[in-house]
Amino acid sequence: MNEKKNILHGYVKSNKMNKSIIVIVNRRVKHPIYGKFIKKRTKFCVHDENNISNVGDLVEICESKPISKTKSWTLLSILEKSVIK
Repeated sequence: MNEKKNILHGYVKSNKMNKSIIVIVNRRVKHPIYGKFIKKRTKFCVHDENNISNVGDLVEICESKPISKTKSWTLLSILEKSVIK
């Protein structure tokens, strides 16, 4: 039985941990009463097995079984590398 897993796109905020990164996912939500669109963001702890991502990279993450207390997401791919000066 195939389970549909959530796939999100976001930017890497921190990669200071070993095999872990922090990814920020931005989204727009419509206010239930006023109808105005509001920007919201969520931080996810993501498992990065090979430590290949850097700060500022646009990445694709996928939901997985819990790896630790805070990590329930894994890195699928890096969509766009950041330019670090």
